[in-house]
Amino acid sequence: MSTAAMREWRALLAALLYFTRLPLPIRTPLEADDWRRATSWWPLVGIGVGAATGGVLILAGAALPPTIAAGLSLGLGLLLTGAQHEDGFADSCDGFGGGGPDRARVLEIMRDSRVGAFAVVGLIVLLGLKWLALGEMHAPWLLAAPIAAAALSRAAAAALMAVLSYARTEPSRAAPVTSRLRGGRLALPLLLGLLPLLALPAGPAFACAGVAITVWAVAAAWLSRRLGGYTGDCLGATQQIAEVALLLTLVASL
Repeated sequence: MSTAAMREWRALLAALLYFTRLPLPIRTPLEADDWRRATSWWPLVGIGVGAATGGVLILAGAALPPTIAAGLSLGLGLLLTGAQHEDGFADSCDGFGGGGPDRARVLEIMRDSRVGAFAVVGLIVLLGLKWLALGEMHAPWLLAAPIAAAALSRAAAAALMAVLSYARTEPSRAAPVTSRLRGGRLALPLLLGLLPLLALPAGPAFACAGVAITVWAVAAAWLSRRLGGYTGDCLGATQQIAEVALLLTLVASL
């Protein structure tokens, strides 16, 4: 394996370790550069998670009502990712909901591990919409839709790193995987995010692309104004909002 291929392989391993809870055996410790490159492979992780959850939709749906199959699919996704992105969404709800116009206060609340009312209500709405959307998904799209939504939503979140800087100066869990995406490091997640749309009809595929761009643009403008950058929680929140918006778009395309 060439040096470049080995470097990307290590970055992919870092992405799997950071963005999932898969118990991967790593013989050689990963370096700082591996973690910085990991975010470019985030949508590929989404393709894997989407394939697993879509598989549950199909298999469970053969014997159980669609709503129960959707719940099992949603549960598997939470297990695979450790609910990391949902946690970021919850922290963002608390931070922006309770922090008011004070940037420092918003960041302080998002760092707090305690869960507030904004987080609880936000998660109920978010997970409820996901559950319902998966339960109403068009039968031929039971595999393609979760894959497309998971991959493209991660690409939209990763693309924030092309236009915004990391908002925190103090050490944080997300700091190792943060970097300004440029050139090939940006093209890779965009390609991986858009690729699953080829499995969908042209109309829904273009609609999903438009939704992802809209979520990215709104998130970039909002975070720039409120925080002057992004945090790991903000990336997770953007991914979750984009994913549920994409699922709802596909349901509306039935």
